[in-house]
Amino acid sequence: MPKAKSKVQIANKRASFDYEFLETYTAGIVLAGTEIKSVRAGKASLQDSFCYFVDGELYVKGMNIAQYFWGSWGQHEPKRDRKLLLQKRELKHLAQAVKTKGLTIIAVKMFIADNGYAKLVIALAKGKKQYDKRQSIKEKDLRREMERG
Repeated sequence: MPKAKSKVQIANKRASFDYEFLETYTAGIVLAGTEIKSVRAGKASLQDSFCYFVDGELYVKGMNIAQYFWGSWGQHEPKRDRKLLLQKRELKHLAQAVKTKGLTIIAVKMFIADNGYAKLVIALAKGKKQYDKRQSIKEKDLRREMERG
């Protein structure tokens, strides 16, 4: 019997305003038992989360997964660093890219895949300057006006 489609999609809405995405990747994420239960309940936040390398492995820092509300035994730490799972060539490419000044890796969106695993969409990003942010606001307003009239 096929699994039901999951509607859990947790987004970092501020990321597209502060950063320009150059490349995106879908990574698996290593979670504990109560963490996946909280994610399936939609109790996670990607605000201020970013990725960094330790010994050739990629970790996400600043991602908040709330403690599971149903139980009290075996709870996880909400803001711990979590390991991301990518292919070796993707990790090498990202490690080389991050060495370039001004580039960083940020978490954009988290979702539950069809097979039931949690996935994290990460992006290699470049920070926007203040005038770039103003320009994107103007473009959004123009698009909105064109759709109205």
